[in-house]
Order: sequence, then structure tokens, then C-alpha cells
Amino acid sequence: MAIEPVVYGASERPPRGDYTRAGADYTCPQNYDAYTEADHDTYRRLYERQAALLPGLACDEFIAALPSLGTSDHIPRFEDINQRLRNATGWEIVTVPGLIPEVPFFTLLANRKFPVTDWIRKPEEFDYIVEPDVFHDLFGHVPLLFNPIFADHMQEYGKGGLKAHRLGACEQLSRLYWYTIEFGLIQQHDGLRAYGAGILSSSGELQHSVQSSEPQRLPLDIERVMRTRYKIDSYQQTYFVINSFQELFDKTAPDFTPLYERVKAKDELAADAVA
Repeated sequence: MAIEPVVYGASERPPRGDYTRAGADYTCPQNYDAYTEADHDTYRRLYERQAALLPGLACDEFIAALPSLGTSDHIPRFEDINQRLRNATGWEIVTVPGLIPEVPFFTLLANRKFPVTDWIRKPEEFDYIVEPDVFHDLFGHVPLLFNPIFADHMQEYGKGGLKAHRLGACEQLSRLYWYTIEFGLIQQHDGLRAYGAGILSSSGELQHSVQSSEPQRLPLDIERVMRTRYKIDSYQQTYFVINSFQELFDKTAPDFTPLYERVKAKDELAADAVA
């Protein structure tokens, strides 16, 4: 049976990526020979720009783990990263052609496998891209998989996702992913910092999320997060803040079944709803 591309949200453009390469679990070999010199140059320039912005804006754990990605002057081979990642936390990255459905995504996470898109944006998309590419997935997500607590949280999220799918609560759980793993902030001893991949891989939102006076920043409240819609085409208007990755792990550990029922019985909140 042919594997079909996946679209989340409204888009006039079909998803990128060659889904004919994917197996039943949506994974495939990294098509390394397909990268051009321009592709490697795009990755290098993205990495250099983003790495220069991290001090004072990204969390300490992310900055400490970033060198574990290896080379920054070209797109790395996933197998090289996996040698270090397996030794650190038992995780590995697997190649996917693009966005994948919820159940395969959750299943991979539950088995300590993180899906990474292997194509990279075009030069004209240097500052903004709609879909996650290899730079977003590698630079934004993978470093924190070297952190044992965060790595364990990601596996538990995958297990919880499979349960949420059975309960018809994927929308509620996706908001938790969005406001933590993608756009989460953490309060360090020396100030507010970003740990969400969507922030860490964006030059504009990295500064906006930590330094701007425009968005509201709230302590992480799981029920509030699950009720709050989010923006996919602009900077976030609300961010949720944790004090440690252990807090994130502990607050997401309880059974969400009764929480899903409470959330479904209440009105949704706009992305800019005032607490």
C-alpha cells in the first residue's frame, strides 16, 4: 500500500518529500548523496547564524549538548549522530520524508526513535519555512535528546500519544507538544531561556520569546495548555514556562484521561487569551 503524504493545517502547497521512499512505519534511509553543495551551504549558514544567537537565550542544557551533533559545516550523516546518541540516552534518529501521521510518530517516540526529515529548505526560504526540514529537526530537537530527563520525557510523550489517539484526545495532546517541546521556555538561575525546538531553530522567535515585552509568559499548567489554541504562521502570543526538565517530566506523568474529559467540557482559549 502506498504511503501518503501528511498535511497538518491548511496549505495550498502539497507536502514536500518523496514518500515513495518510505516504509510502512514512514521511515527510510537518509538520501545523503542527494544533497548538493548548495544544500550543505544552506545548513552551514543556518547553523552558524543560530549558534551565534544562543548565548543568553537558549537553555544551558541545549548549549552543552549542541556539539554532540558533530560537524556544522555540512549536513551530518544521521548514523554518525546515532553512535553518540545511543551511548548517551539510548535514543536514535530515523529518517522520514516529511510530516508523518500521529500513530507512526507516537510509535517511534515510544521506542526512543526520533523522526528527522532529511530534505533542507531552499535558499529563498532561509528565514522562514512552513514545514520542518532537516535543520529544524536536527538543530532544534536532537540536542536535548542527549539530556537523560528530557529524553525520558519524550519517550513518555510517545506512549501518551498512543493512548490519546485511542481516547480521541490527540488535539489536546498536540497542544502540549506545541507549547513545550516546540515553544517551551525555562527559568534558569540566571534568567529566562528557550528550550523549545521551534524557538531554538528560529532567529526571530528566539529573541522574541525571551526578550520581547509583547507575549505573555505563564507557569506551565497542563489543563490551560490543552485548552489553548496556537499560531502556526506567526510568533507565539503565549509561552509557558517550566523551572526544570524534572518539573516537565513530573507534571506530565499522571494519567491524562480525566484531564482530557475536563478539557473537552470547557471552552477553548485563544492563543492570546489573558490568564
